[in-house]
Amino acid sequence: MNRLIVITSLFSLALVTPACSRKATAPAELKPTAFGAALVESSGGKQVTAVGATLPQPIVIQVNDEQGNGIAGALVELSGPTGVHFDAATGLTDANGQVTTNVSLGSMAGRYQITATTLNKKQKPVILKVEEIALSCQQVLGRQLADLYCDRCHNLESTPERVSNYDNLEVKPHPFTEGDMLNKISDADLVAIVSHGGPALNKSPLMPPYGYTLGKSDIQALIAYIRAVSDPPYHSTGSVYAKNQ
Repeated sequence: MNRLIVITSLFSLALVTPACSRKATAPAELKPTAFGAALVESSGGKQVTAVGATLPQPIVIQVNDEQGNGIAGALVELSGPTGVHFDAATGLTDANGQVTTNVSLGSMAGRYQITATTLNKKQKPVILKVEEIALSCQQVLGRQLADLYCDRCHNLESTPERVSNYDNLEVKPHPFTEGDMLNKISDADLVAIVSHGGPALNKSPLMPPYGYTLGKSDIQALIAYIRAVSDPPYHSTGSVYAKNQ
């Protein structure tokens, strides 16, 4: 009986010991073979998504030499605020001089600054900052309403799902990213325009009223979305346009 127990114990140890002694393999450190002079955002900046979600498109960063040509083998490191995650935070540039990574934003609504860093030939850092936007639940609703009711006229670009009517309008609507103009209009005046149409504030009659289509909370969500995507960013309530006429 004791002999059977000993054999069983040795067999168990033979199964357990290899697994216990196996060490996790650390990822190999990336070694650059080239050094650039400049970082350029190839694509992926100023994207908009919900809080905690992955950006619709990857961020693509390019490392260029002094002549503006992409170089392969340069090391790029990416970082961001707390809550931001990269599917690859470091990488060597490919044959086109580019590094591509998918990015997930944090759980707080607002603007997230992604920083890309590489070293030049003198081993000094070259830095590029890319901004992305995370929307709250209210702002996500506002974006959905904008897609449904507003983008046909306020968005210059046509998509397979929606053909833009912007070029056909005599008075051009302001894109919602046009902060230079929209940041000057107060929330109260935006509510009036959306609810009662352009003539409510002596604007174009081509802007129809949506007060019978959208509820008050819907209109507030739409305005919250407009403020979120404003470029430059919206910081203050602005002047009341109606009182300045």
